This record gives sequence, C-alpha cells and structure tokens, in this order.
Amino acid sequence: MAGQVPSLAPTATQRVALLYERLAAAAPPPALRRDVPLDRCTSFQIGGIADLLLDPPSLDVLASALAAARELEVPVTCLGGGTNVLVSDAGVRGLVVRLGKAFEFIRWTDLDHATAEVEVGAATRFIRLAKDSVARGFQGLEFAAGIPGSVGGAAQMNAGAFGGELSQCLKSLLLVTARGEIVEKSREELQFSYRKLALEAGDMIACLRFRLTRSSVGRLQQEVARVQDKRRRNQPVGYPNAGSIFKNPPGEYAGRLIEKAGLKGRTEGGAQVSPEHANFIVNLGSATARDVRNLMSLVQEEVWSRCGVWLEPEVRFIGEWDEAEAAGS
Repeated sequence: MAGQVPSLAPTATQRVALLYERLAAAAPPPALRRDVPLDRCTSFQIGGIADLLLDPPSLDVLASALAAARELEVPVTCLGGGTNVLVSDAGVRGLVVRLGKAFEFIRWTDLDHATAEVEVGAATRFIRLAKDSVARGFQGLEFAAGIPGSVGGAAQMNAGAFGGELSQCLKSLLLVTARGEIVEKSREELQFSYRKLALEAGDMIACLRFRLTRSSVGRLQQEVARVQDKRRRNQPVGYPNAGSIFKNPPGEYAGRLIEKAGLKGRTEGGAQVSPEHANFIVNLGSATARDVRNLMSLVQEEVWSRCGVWLEPEVRFIGEWDEAEAAGS
C-alpha cells in the first residue's frame, strides 16, 4: 500500500542478538557468553573475539542451538578442544560451540574376556581415553597417549601416530546435524581418509563408540611409555602450539622437508618454526594469527622451491581472514 514502510531483514548483528535471546533460558551464562576472546580457548593461545560462545549443558541444548542458528541464519563454528586450529585475529562471527563438561565421559559396556565397547563424549581428552583403555588391558588406542585435544577433534581429523589411526577401532559416531537432528552413523557409513573425516557441513560430533580388543596391560604400558618418550624427545615443549602444522605428504615427512629447506628456527613476528621439530610452529609469546599464517606460507613456498612438494595444512583455519591471508595457504 502507498505510504507503507517496507520491513527490513534483520542485520547479522541483530540475528546474533536474537539467537542469544532464544538460547539464554536453556543455557544461561556462563554456558552462553557474548564477545569472548578465543585466545584463552586454543592451545596456540591465539585468536580474536567470538560473537557468541556456547558450552551446551546437554545434547538436547546443542541440538536446539544448531536448529535455532539455522533458522536465524547465524553461522556456526565448532571449536572443539582448541587444538589443531588457528583462529583469526579478526575473530569469529556468529555462534562458536565448544563442548565442555556435559560431553566429557567414558562409559565401558559389553566387556568380555576378548573385547569391549566404550562410549566416549566428544569433549573427553584423547590422552585420558588412551590411558583408561590401557589400564583396563584393551588395545587399539595406545598411539593416542601423546596426542593433545579432544576425542571429537581427533575424530574430525582422523588423528593418528606411530602406525595407528582413530578410524581403525571406531564403531560409530553420534552426530548433531546443522538442522538439529541427532543421528548415529556406523564406521561403514563414514568417509575417513588421511587426517580427515568427511562430514556434512554443520554436523557436530557429540559422542563416539569404539570397539577394542584385549591385550596385556604390561605390554600396552610399555608401548605407551615408548610413544610418550618419543614425543618428549622430538616435540617442542614450553611454547604454545597447535600440534603438527602440515600433513605428511605420501611417502615423506613434512618435518623432514621443512628441515631440508633450512627453515628450522625461522621466525615471522612472534611465530617460529620449532628448532626441535620442524613440523611445529610455536607461539613465542606475542604471535598473531597473521604471523603464523605468513610463516606457513613462507614454509610452503620454500619447500616447494627446494623439494618440489606443496605442503597441505593440517591445522583448521577458523574465523574471518582477508583475501591475502586466505590465498597464502
């Protein structure tokens, strides 16, 4: 009608505010917070501000939050345990989900003489699960004794070391989809590859089920001691980092190529290629996400120039990046 003012769609900021109001009753602070610095939530101790940070108090609240975010067209990012990620200095728009206490559990079922099944919350530390399984005399996860981060994050990247991979003993995953549906998928329905699990966009891992086989506690403890000793001798300590920064190329080790290119100890701002293990970048105390990303680009270009191999990042890039930063990796 003449003279009628057309309705305006809510802005991104308004949609975030609406989502906060929608979730506040089921997830009051500190479960749901606004304008949270993410450097405190990552192993790199790097990252800008998240518009909203949710630590869902239950599976149902997580499902409701994802459904509401989809309805309001608010972007959602899963931070996981904060390892193996690089959060941009500009921060993350929309809703960031970081699973906490409600998703930290280990439940053993179907134990018999030869096998066992264990149900694990996605926020459970992978090292904790590995130690618990070894103490009970079940093999399959000894390789994880030195891998930081959560079990859910480990599944997302199909974490592995010393010949073992998470997918080898996984039975199923409980997922919450971007629509807020709770579904379980068997190992056969999932698409694992080297350091990757292909999931539908927006899906989040809530719980995992593993099937393990019986072994000698003494033998498993020896294997764990070997793994931990090797990690202590070869990996950097004392500085924040995100774990292995690049994937190993087929038949080669990324760290060996970076060292061959003469890049051990190379710095960019407050970021440094570790002098102890070249496939780690460490935060010397003042590193920004831009420093790390620039150093990664330099490493990729030098390794390509000297060795003819283009290294693919193993870390996930989270948040807002400008075109120059995005093009670098």
